[in-house]
Amino acid sequence: MRSPWLSLVVTAPLLAIGLFEPLSVLAVPVADLESSETHTTPHDLVASWSGVFRRDDDHMHMHHGAPLTELNETAILEWHAPTPPSYWSIDIEDRDPSVPRYPALMALHIIFMTLAFFVALPVGIAMRALKHSWHGLVVVAFYSLCALGCASSTLYRKLTPDMYEGSSHASHGYLVLILSLCLSALDIVRFLVRLYAFVKSRTKFSLKPFWQNVVLGRNEVYNLTARYTSLDPEEASEFDVAEMKPLRVAETREPLHVRRNQPIATIQTQNLDDPDDDETAPWVNNSRNSQGAIHYTKSSLSERTVFEADSPQGSRHSDETLHDFKLPGLIEPQTLLIRISQGAFATLERALVFAAFGMTLSGIVVYTGGCRESYVNGCLAHLIKGGIFWCYGLVTFARYLGSFSELGWAWNISPSGEHVSAEFVESLVIFLYGITNTWMERFGVHSGDPYTTKQVQHISIAVMFWFAGLVGMGIESKRVRRWLAASAAAAAGPAETSEPPSYRGSFNPFPALVIGVTGAAMSAHAQTYLFQVQIHEIWGELLLGFSVLRCLTYFFVWLGPPRSILPSRPPTEALASFFLACGGLVFIFSTEEVTIAAMRKGRDDMMMFLNVAVAITCFAFCWTFCIVAMKGWLRSRSSPRYPLSAS
Repeated sequence: MRSPWLSLVVTAPLLAIGLFEPLSVLAVPVADLESSETHTTPHDLVASWSGVFRRDDDHMHMHHGAPLTELNETAILEWHAPTPPSYWSIDIEDRDPSVPRYPALMALHIIFMTLAFFVALPVGIAMRALKHSWHGLVVVAFYSLCALGCASSTLYRKLTPDMYEGSSHASHGYLVLILSLCLSALDIVRFLVRLYAFVKSRTKFSLKPFWQNVVLGRNEVYNLTARYTSLDPEEASEFDVAEMKPLRVAETREPLHVRRNQPIATIQTQNLDDPDDDETAPWVNNSRNSQGAIHYTKSSLSERTVFEADSPQGSRHSDETLHDFKLPGLIEPQTLLIRISQGAFATLERALVFAAFGMTLSGIVVYTGGCRESYVNGCLAHLIKGGIFWCYGLVTFARYLGSFSELGWAWNISPSGEHVSAEFVESLVIFLYGITNTWMERFGVHSGDPYTTKQVQHISIAVMFWFAGLVGMGIESKRVRRWLAASAAAAAGPAETSEPPSYRGSFNPFPALVIGVTGAAMSAHAQTYLFQVQIHEIWGELLLGFSVLRCLTYFFVWLGPPRSILPSRPPTEALASFFLACGGLVFIFSTEEVTIAAMRKGRDDMMMFLNVAVAITCFAFCWTFCIVAMKGWLRSRSSPRYPLSAS
């Protein structure tokens, strides 16, 4: 059974981004802040009198008067330093033909790292979750691509002058690689264990057995009993050999309000050892009818249950590998410590994909020369917050496709016991984001400085996140639900009361409410230029659209609560996830430095910005669909097919 701690897989990357934000903000040089505050002009005095300050060297937003339609370069240079040259400018935009440049090396770095973190890494995570024996080869491919990417980047930096002083992109990238190496330590140890067992068996060396047993982790080197030699390795199941068939619902269709109160259809488990069942014939090749065949009742989640009880353990390449290093008699597999370890491992492994996205944004910033000096705080705010919406939009789309269905997060009934709901995780992330950002809005401000209009706007939004997330977590608590129902239960007396059908799912509107209000507020955010106002309106309305669609999902699911362990795939969630991801991407595009650069080059076209965001979002959704479908395809090849009954 999967650990309920696996539900933290979504929270870890998002919490890491939110908790690292203050470190990035504090990276602003204090000298720059002091120098910008000490020089007082008549314009500053007027601004202070009206209660409007420029905050953290940000370009001052106009809270009074109509937004401008043309750039005022004089005002921009008053608040921001001229944009220095960048890698992009010397390689492509303003390239000097007389000086050799090597943009092809940077292109190779981008290709190799993209293949490593967005192709090999997700495939490896899926194979690990399915306990696929080819997982090791994918890990080797991942590190090979990373090595090629690092080599091309190092060579590029050796041949190109430093155009971004103080860049931390490379050091952060190596930290991500170190984290991935730490997570691969278990597989490395497991490989050494298999190598030691192969050498100790004193079997005559042959390339094929060595490849099958040491590299791929298959148990063919050991002396197994003859009655198991007829097992077909291509069709052997690594999962519980059971056929789940939901009971058929009566053909007569009752009204909807009647069917909502019907009990959930039970699951029939059919033992495949039944001599009348012929569906397992291809799998065992009639081996169970051989002499001395033994039928095991243990779960086949582990390969060791397929063989004799005293046979060596197979390579599982999964979180179950953690069990191999425990001291006998001291730690049981299902203890809280092991479950926490499994959850932490799965969380950190999946967080690598989100960290890769963060490194992608960091690499784009460094190569194009953005987010420097007075732009840094506003740039970080847009990248981090927009990145959170973008990532969770992809996670929401993965939920729609069926990911996390084992936790009951795919609008289904959890088949593996009780887990925290997805809405609880959403509320937790919202709460932690609000409780941290409430105080971070005043970073870099001198003691005694009055609150600006912008600070009040952002702090009030953070306070909304804080307390709305707290209410959302309380609603998801089963204990709190019992408290809220105590009055009705006491009035009923000793009579037995049953839970309503709506208790099968979670109908918590507070995460959607928070995102919707944020979108509505930011779509009315005052900006200096009309183009900035328009682009803020776009991503604000996209977030508001997500909120409306999520509420529609709750409405339709409340009418017909989930009655199956299979993902129900509400179509409103597909649209909601798209709106959320696309809104987050446009949020990133609305950075002040990007909008000013677009206006300078005549690219301040709303349709272009929106179409680019939609195209990138569709591409990312296609990538998500391929990863989820690939995982399902691998599972269908490694486990028996379960016939489904129409309900």
